[in-house]
Amino acid sequence: MTLRFIGIDPNTGTGESPTVWVDDTKNELVIQGWTAGPELTAVCAAFEVPGHAVGIPEHEAVVRIPARMVSILRKACDDAERAELR
Repeated sequence: MTLRFIGIDPNTGTGESPTVWVDDTKNELVIQGWTAGPELTAVCAAFEVPGHAVGIPEHEAVVRIPARMVSILRKACDDAERAELR
């Protein structure tokens, strides 16, 4: 696995470090964020989307990252998309 660091929350402090990487091997984004907590996780689990089962599978998680990281996520998305087109 080859992870390429894209960025970290610019307001990072001790114990607060939402981070974004691109896995160049699998062409995926890897996101570290805050745990969503039981209330937000329950809301997400109950959300109905056509063609998608209700609930959160055991192998998935809901995470939160601050909106101030949008530019970092955009860069990660652009980088991953460019890699996929190669």
